[in-house]
Amino acid sequence: MYDVIVIGAGPTGCTAAKILAENGFRVLIAEKFKLPRYKSCSGQLIQKTLNLVEQYFGESTPYCVTCNPAENRGMIFTNDKGKEYRFEQPGLNVWRSSFDEWLARKAKQFGAELRDETSVLYCKEENDTVTVTFNGKSVYTEQARFVVDCEGVVGALKRKLLNNAPNYITTFQTYNQGSIDLDYHYFYAYLQPNFSEYDAWFNVKDGHLVLGVSVKDTSKIYHYYQNFIAYMREHHRLHIEKQIKTDKWLMPHILPGCKIDYGVGRVLFAGEIAGFLNPMGEGISAGMESGYCAAQAIMQHFDNLEMVYSDYKEKAKPLHNYMKRQWNFVAKIADIFSEMELN
Repeated sequence: MYDVIVIGAGPTGCTAAKILAENGFRVLIAEKFKLPRYKSCSGQLIQKTLNLVEQYFGESTPYCVTCNPAENRGMIFTNDKGKEYRFEQPGLNVWRSSFDEWLARKAKQFGAELRDETSVLYCKEENDTVTVTFNGKSVYTEQARFVVDCEGVVGALKRKLLNNAPNYITTFQTYNQGSIDLDYHYFYAYLQPNFSEYDAWFNVKDGHLVLGVSVKDTSKIYHYYQNFIAYMREHHRLHIEKQIKTDKWLMPHILPGCKIDYGVGRVLFAGEIAGFLNPMGEGISAGMESGYCAAQAIMQHFDNLEMVYSDYKEKAKPLHNYMKRQWNFVAKIADIFSEMELN
């Protein structure tokens, strides 16, 4: 019998598991993929994320998880009218595979049990206990008093529990050899509607030029991508010598009001699967903070489910309000996000 089973070994799950394990709770982390696992993500750690790593894990993000250029100096947005907004702040450029594995090792050092290549099939709640059915080297079950679901937006457990289909944004990006007239130390986001149905972006990782677009309608991916490439060639002298690889991913489509699903019964949701996501896909800091809030609520009210939810919502309120303000700001600078403006 575990106290808590955490599903997903990303920043959200590792934060929740580490906090619980270091406070004496018996914790299992189940990760569907083999670690280190690839994650399609910009890998830009903003200052807030770096601060949370130090606060929750007791040390700075190590240089070994970074890629070149390691230093990120901020984000530059170009809105749908072509106006540029610069946000200067120190950060790090990391590979998510290395960063997430480091967090998982830290959680393990503090006492959490970690199983990768272990997916969750379903769970059943009965008599203040959750029975979770796993598929690893075989199909088997484990029991816990609580489950914290941190699978990310592609997680299947929430869909089974709520019997619903979430709204997705599909991202498509390419890694390329070549050159461009932009400072590699910044992350660039473009909000022009002829490039995407959400945003387009450029950043650099270990010398690879990463160019991506995000859409609601997957049939339009290549149309938007070609428009974006043409723009970057004309305005920033993009020259692609060779395309190394492509990838697609999903992220939640945040709707007006920024609704959060905190959980069902003894299964709590945290991170993207709960709905915590800041503009331009910045989910790492929101994931870590929500994982921490969920863990704290379980720790402080372990024998009172109603109080767990009440406290989780209260602890996450500043994060939720911050998220709303961030989306409201983006709505004010770009008409493409006007529906997100607060009344």
